[in-house]
Amino acid sequence: MRTLSRTIISISIIVGICSVISLYLTQQDILSLTAATTTTITTSFNSIIAKVLPATNNNNTNINTLATSVSPSPTTNMTAANTTKLLPRLIRQAFLAVEQSEGAGARVRRSIGTPKLRNFSPFLMLDHFSVSPGAGFPDHPHRGQETITYLLQGGMEHEDFAGNKGLLGPGDLQFMTAGRGIVHAEMPLQNKDGSANVGLQLWVDLPKHLKGCEPRYRDLKAEEVPVVEVDGGKVTVKVISGQSHGVDSVKDLAYTPVWLLDVEVRPGGKIVQPLPEGWNAFAYVLEGEVLIGEEGQQRTVQEFHNVVFGQEGQAVYLEVDAGAEKSARLVLVAGTPLDQKVVQYGPFVLTSQEEVYQAFMDYQTHSNGFERADGWESEIGKKMVH
Repeated sequence: MRTLSRTIISISIIVGICSVISLYLTQQDILSLTAATTTTITTSFNSIIAKVLPATNNNNTNINTLATSVSPSPTTNMTAANTTKLLPRLIRQAFLAVEQSEGAGARVRRSIGTPKLRNFSPFLMLDHFSVSPGAGFPDHPHRGQETITYLLQGGMEHEDFAGNKGLLGPGDLQFMTAGRGIVHAEMPLQNKDGSANVGLQLWVDLPKHLKGCEPRYRDLKAEEVPVVEVDGGKVTVKVISGQSHGVDSVKDLAYTPVWLLDVEVRPGGKIVQPLPEGWNAFAYVLEGEVLIGEEGQQRTVQEFHNVVFGQEGQAVYLEVDAGAEKSARLVLVAGTPLDQKVVQYGPFVLTSQEEVYQAFMDYQTHSNGFERADGWESEIGKKMVH
């Protein structure tokens, strides 16, 4: 009796569902069902159930259970897989950083801070510098920004009017916050083989409310930078600031939130690197040739080019062709845009012309943050060969 009762109940439920389904069938649906194979009927049944459920589920567990018990179609499986794919960042522009003179005898490839790309908030300037012995950046002021110096080859000394001194070696970084005012010098080491000292310097804008903060330095040594291997060791990421594939950077080094990743992609290597959504981002290629974008929509970018990405998207896709002669190395940088005006004149970055004029006056009169500049000269600047 119980078995018979269950059978009758089951039939009643099926008949009831079919009755409800029939209300949603159009003549075209019936013709389609008539000509369909068993697989197509199952797929159509899934579609019909989807139509019915929004009007009838109301937390009805039995109907939900029935719907999920039907085998999903291949289309459903593909859709589920696609939901895990990160939306790629598209290239907005890519251009060569042309080499020029800077400071006293230094050579730089400037990309950000040129007519090609100016005030890409929060980024103000990016220099790929090469400084030979006898050249350098002697005593000079700053106000209103932060600088990030990443040494790639050789060594650089720095010294400021507050008594701070330091030395950067290959792979070391220095984060300097100019704040209300600082005067410092950056000079290369005299390498025994006479080779140049090479690195990157990125200028980052400070939020308006922090432009009057006290200056500070924060160093990050090469051995402190976490490293993650991706794609079976074909890709190496140095996580200077931010995160990559489950590895976080070790220090919060700048007031303005910035991600900075040093990425090496060997021939045949691929990486999908997520970036914070809505942040401005770019990649500067230090060496080699890299393919950027999803497969089928890739763009080849050569060394010394800056690639600017659109804000939309979740990740950057990078690859080096398996037949490439050498690896590609690039820095991938992202930062939170600042909703403020940028008025820059040389080393002073403020939000109005009046503030820039005031910065000049303060520097010349040794006041409002520049008091210690009065009569100060750096020791390393005196070593300059004229």
